[in-house]
Amino acid sequence: MQKVVILGSTGSIGTSTLEVLSRFPERFKIFGLSANTNIRKLKNQITKFKPSFVTVTDKEGYNIIKKEISGSRVKILYGVDGLKEMVSHPETDLVVNALVGAVGLIPTLEALDSGKKLALANKESLVMAGEIITERIKEKNAQILPIDSEHSAIKQCLLSGNNKEIKRLILTASGGPFFKRKSLKNVTLKQALNHPTWKMGKKITVDSATLMNKGLEVIEAHWFFDVPEDKIEVLIHPQSIVHSMVEFVDGSTIAQLSVPDMKLPIQYALLFPERLPSNNRTLDLTVLKNLTFLAPDYKKFPCLNLCYRALELGGTAPAVLNAANEEAVFAFLKKKLKFVDIPYVIKKVMSSHHLVKKPKLNDVLKADQEGREKSKDIICKSN
Repeated sequence: MQKVVILGSTGSIGTSTLEVLSRFPERFKIFGLSANTNIRKLKNQITKFKPSFVTVTDKEGYNIIKKEISGSRVKILYGVDGLKEMVSHPETDLVVNALVGAVGLIPTLEALDSGKKLALANKESLVMAGEIITERIKEKNAQILPIDSEHSAIKQCLLSGNNKEIKRLILTASGGPFFKRKSLKNVTLKQALNHPTWKMGKKITVDSATLMNKGLEVIEAHWFFDVPEDKIEVLIHPQSIVHSMVEFVDGSTIAQLSVPDMKLPIQYALLFPERLPSNNRTLDLTVLKNLTFLAPDYKKFPCLNLCYRALELGGTAPAVLNAANEEAVFAFLKKKLKFVDIPYVIKKVMSSHHLVKKPKLNDVLKADQEGREKSKDIICKSN
C-alpha cells in the first residue's frame, strides 16, 4: 500500500488524481492533501478521504480549517513549511505535485531530496530550475514521472527507442479558443477562459489561449527527455486526440492517441510501469472524421517564441519568463491588463534581465522575485 501526498488537491488535476486513486483502494492510501483558498472543497475531501495531514497555504484558510477540523486526527499544517513536512514525511511514498505556478518548485526539490517517487504536473518546477532538478534526480537516483498529457505521451512513445535515436519530439496543442481568430485585440476574459477541449483552472486556461502553456511544455520536455530545443517542435492539433509524437532517425514516427481525459496520464504516472484496467473512456476510431495538424502562427502567438528564446538563453531566463507570465496572467484575470499585452509584459521583463548562466537555487528564486516586481511595475504604469 503506497501512501500518497497530493499537493493542490482541490484543483482540476488534484481532483482527477483523487478520482483515479479511489479506483485502486488496495494500492493507495491518501496520506496528505493541500490547498490554497478552496477551503470548502478541501473540507469535503478531508471528510471523504481522511488524510493524516493537510496543509493550507492561505493564512485565512488555514485558520478556518484549523478551527473547524479541531479535535480530529488530521494534523493541520501551514504554508511552504507544511508542504515540505508532508512531502518529506518518512511514511510518504508517492508525491503528486499538482500545484499551479512557482510555488511548486520547493516541494518538487523536497520530494527528490527525500527520495520520494514524484508524479509531476507542476510544469513551472522544471521551467524555472530544470538544470538544478535534473542534477538532483541524478544525485538522488530519484524517480520523476510526468502527468502532463504531452509528456506522458512522449514517455510512452520512447518505449520504442532511446534518446540517441530521436530525430524530433512533436508536442501537439489544441490551439486554444483563438487559433482561427484573425485578431486578438479585443479578446475578453470570458472568451479566453472558454477552452474548446480541456476543463482546467483559470491560469492554465489563459496560458493555453496565448500558447504560453505549450511553450512552457517545450522547456519542460527539454529537461524531462534531455533533447535540445531545435529538436522539439509544436503542431496545432484541434481534435486533441494525438497527444504527442516522437520521430526517430530511421523515419518512423510513434504517436500516442486517446480521448482528451487527464485521468489517463494521471493513472499512467501513478501505476507506472504497470497498466491496469479502468473505466477511463476509450477511443473509437470509427467516429473520428479526421485528424488535422497545422503549424502554429508564431506572430499571432508570440509567447511560444518567447519560450524558445528563454530555453536558448538558459540559466535564469526561463524563471524570469515564468514569473512575468504569471503576473501578467493574474493581471488579465483581474481585468487590469489586455490579453494582447501579456506577451508585451513578458518580453519587456526578459529584455531587462541580467542573466545568470549557471544558477543556484537562490539565483532562481531571486530571478523569480525580480521578474514579478518588474512585471507589476510595467502593468501598473500601463493602467
